[in-house]
Amino acid sequence: MLPDLLQRRRTHFLLWRPGAYDPPPALYIGQPQLGNTDAYADYREIRLQPEPQFPDLWTVAARDCQLSDGQVYHYWFRVRNTLPYDYADSDQILYSSDPLATTIDRRWLAPVPPVPTGVSSQEPASVILYHDGQLIPSDPNGKSALAASTHPASDLPANNCLVIYELPTRWAKQAGDRHLGVGTFRDILALLDPDAMPPNFPEVLALGRGAAHLQALGVNCLELLPPADSPDRWEWGYGTANFLAPDFDLGNAGPPTEPTALFDLMAIAQTCHQHGLRFFIDAVTAFAREHPYRHINFLDFFVQWGAGDPEQGDRDGFGGDLFKYNLWVDGYHPITGERGRFVPSREYMKLYIAHWLEQYQVDGVRLDSVNNVANYDFLQEFKDFARAYWGDRGGDDDQFLVLGEELSVPLTLIHQKRLDGLWNEKFKHIARQIILGQNAPGDGSFEWSIRKLIDCRYLGFTDGTQAVNYLTSHDVGGFGNERLYNYLVNNGVNDAERRIKLAFVCLLTAVGMPMILAGDEFADEHDLDVSDEHSDHKQVDPVNFQRLEEAWRYRLFQYVARLVHLRTHAAALAVNDTNFLHTDYSEGKKVVVWQRGCGEHLVVVVANFSDYGTPEPLHPDTEYVIANYPKTPTGRYWHEVTQDRMVLPEWIGREPIFPWEAKVYRLIDA
Repeated sequence: MLPDLLQRRRTHFLLWRPGAYDPPPALYIGQPQLGNTDAYADYREIRLQPEPQFPDLWTVAARDCQLSDGQVYHYWFRVRNTLPYDYADSDQILYSSDPLATTIDRRWLAPVPPVPTGVSSQEPASVILYHDGQLIPSDPNGKSALAASTHPASDLPANNCLVIYELPTRWAKQAGDRHLGVGTFRDILALLDPDAMPPNFPEVLALGRGAAHLQALGVNCLELLPPADSPDRWEWGYGTANFLAPDFDLGNAGPPTEPTALFDLMAIAQTCHQHGLRFFIDAVTAFAREHPYRHINFLDFFVQWGAGDPEQGDRDGFGGDLFKYNLWVDGYHPITGERGRFVPSREYMKLYIAHWLEQYQVDGVRLDSVNNVANYDFLQEFKDFARAYWGDRGGDDDQFLVLGEELSVPLTLIHQKRLDGLWNEKFKHIARQIILGQNAPGDGSFEWSIRKLIDCRYLGFTDGTQAVNYLTSHDVGGFGNERLYNYLVNNGVNDAERRIKLAFVCLLTAVGMPMILAGDEFADEHDLDVSDEHSDHKQVDPVNFQRLEEAWRYRLFQYVARLVHLRTHAAALAVNDTNFLHTDYSEGKKVVVWQRGCGEHLVVVVANFSDYGTPEPLHPDTEYVIANYPKTPTGRYWHEVTQDRMVLPEWIGREPIFPWEAKVYRLIDA
């Protein structure tokens, strides 16, 4: 059920938990005038009133604001500044964005209130459409969209069948040090919809009409780096400012078009579901940047640095304000609508995820930097609330996930059921050593490294849906984290195509949910120096889809697409069952054979992590024998996926092997 505060917000402007009541909070609303010397000439201040039962909830009915039906309004709240630092005068009066704003317009920044102590907060305008007494989420041009009532849809893939595509929400075409275009939601839509055209990249074939890159690749889950509104124009958006609003810049293709972030992001979500893809968002819950509550009620929501706050500890806000997750208060409970005891930041985050579940139909959440949240109780509370909300909307348990990211992979978060799963950073580091032919650091044998890579249960996970495996993540800063192509080049490897193919075989046949960083499927590389993991280059280095036009990269893309299709359709890869059939370390070989699945649903991988190749591989008598290769049931045959070919019965378990190559066999009906 929709939280009470969001339900009330459909008919009322409201401000929850202002930190100062003198002067009383007020709504500042109107329609800004382009070209007018006083753009806010028609604006009015309308006093908010505390609800009789709840002195911490200030409201005014939209019907009482003398608004014109069918019109879009830009507004702020007038408040007394509560920012506790020395430079903040406690008598400052300013206009603040709405913490529950569903659309933000950064073309309009808060003016100075006409009082002696008035200052500008520089916060952007909140946007809303008024119609028949209702306040409706809308873009500044009045364009709105209703969420499809059919979601959650039962025909979307289950968690154990996912292949996730991680897409930075800010990507560009690069020429030297110049950015030639900034990716927007409409450019992202072109990766999904064959009829969509990317406004900033019309000449890039992979994004052009008819291409639908993600459909061609075959992934069945799109995960966007934070799509919520952020002041970071070039960076990835991890400094979230307005949690319920889509990012303004990503909805702004520039003149002459109006910004349409809400409509465009809804189009992405609905297109994903129409084409059988789940839709995940990256959510920042540890901290915020330029959040409205820093002025409205800082001490209820944020840690004051250097003031001895017990919630500071060694948490890192990366230049933003850390949320408080253990400050208990009494008052109006925004979820239940009753008086209660709660932690304001925890309830705010529940409002956030409830809105995204309703408005954008997300069916998975990745929580960034959970170590900087530093509160296991909150993580479980958030996960349980999101799952319960999903269930109330008719969603199945196995079609929703709340995942966490912490590079040390703290499995306690899973074992204690605080989260559904974790990013498996260890997979990345092991895989990168394996495709160099080396043991992972600390492993006594190559075989042990392979076992941990292919079956995450050796790392302490208990189910494949608890681990998100990847070869590269968006955190590409610093040696060892760079894109896979650059990693190989930096390690002196001159046959990157073979090694990357081998890495993708491991990724897409391992236990766990595979994730592909956008561009890795065609060996995208860095255009900027990302050797310093603390520089901002990693956040502005673009995904260059033009590289897909190179012959070898397109060949790699087709190879990966065949493996993705296998992963999303083979029952053998949807279960945990794994059996290591064969190892061979003689004569310099590093050959490992593993089987996924059981019974008649089998996938067998023959992987060679060495320079060894079968002598005279073209000779008809040349073979590499795997003695305990599974028997072929009557009426079935083996299909080799990477080359899309049927294997003759006499060659089963006897085919030649080649250096740094893997063959992937699937048992199918004749």
